[in-house]
Amino acid sequence: MLGAIIGDIVGSRFEFNNTDKTDFKLFHKDCNFTDDTICTVAIADAILRNISYEQALLTWCRKYPHPMGGYGGRFAQWIASSDPQPYNSYGNGSAMRVSPVAWAFGSLDRVLEEAEKTALPTHNHIEGIRGALAVAHSIWHFRKGGDLSGFVEIANEYYPNPKPAPRGKFDETCAGVMPVVFNIIYNANSFEDAIRKAVAYGDDSDTLAAIVGSIAEARWGVPWQLGERAMWLLPRNMQAVIHSFYNV
Repeated sequence: MLGAIIGDIVGSRFEFNNTDKTDFKLFHKDCNFTDDTICTVAIADAILRNISYEQALLTWCRKYPHPMGGYGGRFAQWIASSDPQPYNSYGNGSAMRVSPVAWAFGSLDRVLEEAEKTALPTHNHIEGIRGALAVAHSIWHFRKGGDLSGFVEIANEYYPNPKPAPRGKFDETCAGVMPVVFNIIYNANSFEDAIRKAVAYGDDSDTLAAIVGSIAEARWGVPWQLGERAMWLLPRNMQAVIHSFYNV
């Protein structure tokens, strides 16, 4: 989970001002958490308090109605609705917020069951669900000591004929983003390298880096300096959820 938050914060200042360089300063004065962090914390909070994912997402997103970069148009309408209903989204929001379930549950079957539940309040399109499942499965795989060849099998299972988003093109779909995520994780050599490669790819940089970071955490772990720096940028209520989640 913390890997996703680091990726979100590091990528935040490049979301609408892409870079193709990898030697940028990771934490800059213009960095901040975005909707990706809010939604990830919401999923963790739902698990901790045993409440529905929908309830947690609505509570946290309404608590932070104007994050850096804002919310996507249809998601913003969902948050503001008096009767929120799924809207068949196939966007990457389902993939970026799912990581806590891959750490909270022991069996793959349960992880995938919960991953689908995190998508359903908004991203009930098959591609939205597929993105959440692919990320959760990958995290669980590395969390359980899985190797790179097994990871490739997972990538091919979910995206056998990948059509990755072109470099620098703003693509918010799971189908466009997830093949890029798999490629970055495969070719990176450390957590930090994965984050830098994600940001330098361009596109929806904060969300791409958040998804990459969530899987990179399971593969390499999070360097404590990066985790500590990211936590400093979060409000205390988010810090409390993160501390509780990792200490359960």
